[in-house]
Amino acid sequence: MYKWILPSLSEILAESQLSVAECSPAASDRQWCVSLAATEQLLLNTLATNSTDATQGLVLAAPAPMFSQPRVTQSLQTITFTAKPFNPLALMPFQMPTGTTVIPSEIAPHESVLPLLAADPLGREQFCLIFTEKFRLVLVLAEDNSGKKRFSFSFDPEVVQMAWRSLGARVMLNNPDFYAELNSLVQKYEPVAPDYHILMQFSQLLLTQLPQEEKAANRHDKENCADASAHRSSRPDVELLQAFAHEVRTPLTTIRTMTRLLLKQKTLPANVIKRLEVIDHECTEQIDRMELLFKAAELETSAAAKSSNTQLTPTSLDQVLQQSIPRWQQTANRRNLTLDVVLPQQLPTVVSNPSMLDRVLTGLMENFTRSLPAGSHIQVQVIPAGDQLKLQLSPQAQCKDSENPFAAVTPPIRKALGQLLMFQPETGVISLNLSATKHLFQAIGGKLIVRQRPQHGEVLTIFLPLKD
Repeated sequence: MYKWILPSLSEILAESQLSVAECSPAASDRQWCVSLAATEQLLLNTLATNSTDATQGLVLAAPAPMFSQPRVTQSLQTITFTAKPFNPLALMPFQMPTGTTVIPSEIAPHESVLPLLAADPLGREQFCLIFTEKFRLVLVLAEDNSGKKRFSFSFDPEVVQMAWRSLGARVMLNNPDFYAELNSLVQKYEPVAPDYHILMQFSQLLLTQLPQEEKAANRHDKENCADASAHRSSRPDVELLQAFAHEVRTPLTTIRTMTRLLLKQKTLPANVIKRLEVIDHECTEQIDRMELLFKAAELETSAAAKSSNTQLTPTSLDQVLQQSIPRWQQTANRRNLTLDVVLPQQLPTVVSNPSMLDRVLTGLMENFTRSLPAGSHIQVQVIPAGDQLKLQLSPQAQCKDSENPFAAVTPPIRKALGQLLMFQPETGVISLNLSATKHLFQAIGGKLIVRQRPQHGEVLTIFLPLKD
């Protein structure tokens, strides 16, 4: 049931069953600020620098323009919505015949202001809809009657389209003469699903912006963000990471589903099938990564950490490894690595979570291979160790042209990003940090130990309890 005759944007995103973070006002304000900073940088990265088209996109925002970088403001047409009877930039407006309030052109030639009815609950929401050739995006910060704030966002073209329909209906209601012009601007940018590289780039920008929330606060909505900095939540980046991980999975799952439907067609050429299989593999790999990020963020709450061990059951390690090892081999081959797996004749039953064990092991292998130079050799050894089973990953860099056949593996440079993630500048890889990874293994009944050994680099050892 909508609060008004037209749904607000927060109601649309909530209805779409997206992850909506409900938390303290300070945490939500900070998420809003960080996301806007990441969005502005994403626009700087994706807007064409040598385009002959003066306008490369459209921004619909409230209650004030969101971006300040000249290249962004000059490349995007901006329409601001407000329920206030005055210009949000504190400039004296003048009325056009259409009823559109316009900021003087010498101040902001690409910005216009449209009114909202005083009774419209949308007037109490902060939002930003972005339409470009490469992606569509909606971000919303809303507050309910009890003072709880919710921040949500979506790259889903259908969700953004629904948000525009709701906003367009308001324009039709308040400024019918201006609706046709604004609708034609929106229709210039087709509602296509964004390339997953755009989503991954946005995630990296989000995490890069987290340590710089003070700078983002000064740039976007200073009053709210300054208050957020003064009353900072202890885990805002965890909440943002959880919301983002859920959001990224939505379009990737859609792409994978469509790809698998295409693969069922028997008339496809062999080269097309091969490319579709690559798309399926890439989507699955990234979906699994997002699952791990989501689970790691979930474990940061004490309730989730306590309840996670209740799902442990007797697990056939043989069955888990049969489906995991081919993927590990494929991952190693793509990075020009060799993988040798040494297993006992009979694998015992362990106590764990079967689905999570597969994901956690594959995620660990993925991060492990990313940290090694091309030509490295990895040995995976599984051996009983008392009442536990030990699984060890050991690397060695092979240099066939050298007198020394095994050269030392230099540990990769890692930088912390928030409480859960780390960043490798040489490769641009973002992954869970050691502490978060250990928490994941604890949640599935295991234990992870990482040691640095001369000439070997990092050696990872996982212990899993055996079934009695």
